[in-house]
Amino acid sequence: MATTADFKNGLVLKMDNQLWQIVEFQHVKPGKGPAFVRTKLKNVTSAKNIDKTFNAGVKVETATVDRRDMTFLYKDGADFVFMDGETFEQINIAPEVVGDGARFILENMTVQVSTHEGEPLSVELPVTIELEVTHTDPGLQGDRSTGGTKPATVETGAEIAVPLFINTGDKLKIDSRDGNYLGRVNG
Repeated sequence: MATTADFKNGLVLKMDNQLWQIVEFQHVKPGKGPAFVRTKLKNVTSAKNIDKTFNAGVKVETATVDRRDMTFLYKDGADFVFMDGETFEQINIAPEVVGDGARFILENMTVQVSTHEGEPLSVELPVTIELEVTHTDPGLQGDRSTGGTKPATVETGAEIAVPLFINTGDKLKIDSRDGNYLGRVNG
């Protein structure tokens, strides 16, 4: 159990037999009336967002979420197989739990897996990842000043928009949250 004074981003609450993660919160003390806490919550399993207001000092049930670094080994059918680096225990995680990050995950990549009572809740990739371009059309000479983009396929098979000067074989920095191109990796 926790009170509204214990709220922090990332805390997981248990309400109506569902798990909700606090995305953001704000303590509000109006001139009239009692103080309250305005929160934005994200359902851990369905990723649905809601806004909820709690009276200040109210007790809420928290869920114990275990976050640990795990290494992606391989795909087993549709499932992703991860290994805990400390215990060498392997777990299968469904693609729905891996989410959009599945487009950018490579073998031997270390990710953070969140579990609740042994049940996988989410898989977080590093924010910036480096991937090699396996295919893109060549850019046209003199077409660099327009700031246009073209599609490029990276080594995981995902397609992203890149600037016109990117060539096949270039190593890129990509934001794993939204798939945006961040820059080229030199060397």
